[in-house]
Amino acid sequence: MFSKILIANRGEIAVRIIKTCRRMGIATVQVYSEADAGSLAVEMADEAVLIGPAPAAQSYLLADRIVEAVRQTGAEAVHPGFGFLSENAGFARRLRDEGIAFIGPNPEAIEAMGDKISSKKLAAAAGVSTVPGHMGLIETTEQAVTIANGIGYPVMIKASAGGGGKGIRVAHSDADMAEGFAAVKAEALGAFGDDRVFLEKFIIDPRHIEIQVLGDKHGHVVHLFERECSIQRRNQKVIEEAPSPLLDPETRAAMGAQAVALAKAVNYDSAGTVEFVAGQDKSFFFLEMNTRLQVEHPVTELITGVDLVEQMIRSAWGEKLAFEQKDLAIKGWAIESRIYAEDPYRGFLPSIGRLVRYEQPEEGDQGDYTVRNDSGVREGDEISMFYDPMIAKLCAWGETRDAAIDGMARALEDTHIQGVGHNIPFLAAVMDQPRFRSGNISTSYIKDEFPDGFHGLTPDRRQTDILIASAAAMNEIAAEASGDPSGRTDWIVLIDREAHGVSLSYDDDEALTLDLAGEDRALQLSDIDWRPGLAQFRAVLDGISFTAEVARVADGFSIRTRAARARVRVLSPAVAALYARLPEKVAADTSKLIQSPMPGLVVSIPVTVGQEVKTGETVAIIEAMKMQNILKAERDGVVKAVSAAAGDPVAADDVLVEFE
Repeated sequence: MFSKILIANRGEIAVRIIKTCRRMGIATVQVYSEADAGSLAVEMADEAVLIGPAPAAQSYLLADRIVEAVRQTGAEAVHPGFGFLSENAGFARRLRDEGIAFIGPNPEAIEAMGDKISSKKLAAAAGVSTVPGHMGLIETTEQAVTIANGIGYPVMIKASAGGGGKGIRVAHSDADMAEGFAAVKAEALGAFGDDRVFLEKFIIDPRHIEIQVLGDKHGHVVHLFERECSIQRRNQKVIEEAPSPLLDPETRAAMGAQAVALAKAVNYDSAGTVEFVAGQDKSFFFLEMNTRLQVEHPVTELITGVDLVEQMIRSAWGEKLAFEQKDLAIKGWAIESRIYAEDPYRGFLPSIGRLVRYEQPEEGDQGDYTVRNDSGVREGDEISMFYDPMIAKLCAWGETRDAAIDGMARALEDTHIQGVGHNIPFLAAVMDQPRFRSGNISTSYIKDEFPDGFHGLTPDRRQTDILIASAAAMNEIAAEASGDPSGRTDWIVLIDREAHGVSLSYDDDEALTLDLAGEDRALQLSDIDWRPGLAQFRAVLDGISFTAEVARVADGFSIRTRAARARVRVLSPAVAALYARLPEKVAADTSKLIQSPMPGLVVSIPVTVGQEVKTGETVAIIEAMKMQNILKAERDGVVKAVSAAAGDPVAADDVLVEFE
């Protein structure tokens, strides 16, 4: 076996690879950019080599620097993780030519499957179902519009060398196609150095289901069943699960057989994923093959017990697969939530900054569920604008899908982040939604369920009880800690402006009883774990444990329980009566302003002072996290001022354009 492996990646996947190498007794070398000098991966690796400045194009994407680091450290193999050089056939071929093992498929397989146009032709030849579309190269916008009309809208515009949700747009009209084609070409060139684009029919109400395959260098290929990745936003996966709630055994077997046939057709000899778009009727069509480890690989590992990183290493060393298809089976259910540094309350825009607080859930067996958390950052680390804003991949396994969902919801409760915006409230909202729990999902799920964006959810009855009980208990504990208990037992708990009368008492076991005035019921709160200054309030309410995110504010508490957030005040009846008379604060009018929704760089502002602009016209393009974000006018107007220019760095909420 290899004695030393270099990891040509960063973040959580680098940490993930190091963990398997440690278990196998293999030394690791971590390359890093200047931005990652203090990263967890650098700390964990046996050796570390600086390879350049923060931008990936000056560090992680430079094959010369990677090879130089291999020579410098005496590493025998390179694991590319995902992204960066992981699907670069030229890089894999160069390593092979220089006698360095590439822990991934052979360059010919990468080449065959890495180009989405040629891969579809190969898939069709191998008997794999393919989506209708135009597989030839498209040079001009006019040509793209003509082809789209031939296919029939809606049409998906995709970068041939794309991946990770980048370089993809859906066009519903000629106007969409004209704008989207140029945007995809620009994104593709910037992200992949390749602006080739192709078109394919967009399947209505589709599901995204993929098959994990694994091959060795002796002609053996197996599949490790499917993952459902339909919960997506902007073509970026957000929540994945294995197996899929859609598939029956027959469809699963058919998809698996096609994936294996395609892998064998290109002599595939590592871990890879064959992605399909599936109809609600269980019809399925080949999308692409990712010739690398997938971000969502942990859910497959949780239901099969197979360490895919280990298998990639063993295959690269030349070992035969130690199991056959008949030896593999699905056990239980697993769900993965991608925790991103992004603000769901601001359209999921990237958020950069320092992780002031990062409390992770306890991993391992939690009774009814098991937790796994793949993270590459620690409390105090910075989320950089140069890379993907992922903080962690939180996974939960259960015997059933419901058990896995319940486990994920509790694990999300036990994750606390401060310092950057994060999507935990949104992920929690999905776990609580009846539609998600039913398994009736599609790639339009987020758009369908949150058409106006995410603004949190109204607390249900249990969440309202949690808000009441948490605030009342914290008010008591804080008063006792300050040495100034009021002695009052009757309070009014205001949730935003909604009043709840509460009478407090303690039973013989010191559990807190809260009698709710006018509701003829009481709440029992026990096992309270909180003291002033803690950001999480843990307790058991009516026999069920929970964790709420809490913060002390001027006249009460800010409390979030799952997707419900509220300002909660604990007041005497007299003070509560005065609060009821206060007028509501009116939000400032920003309707005449175009503000940057995130930190980033201005790509262009194609409007000038005095110009008349119509609703829907592009007024600014901002680039952040390797994505171009097009800002459009929300109403007709005349431009009064332009406050930025191409190339300018901007912060969130900076004014870019002002209308008269």
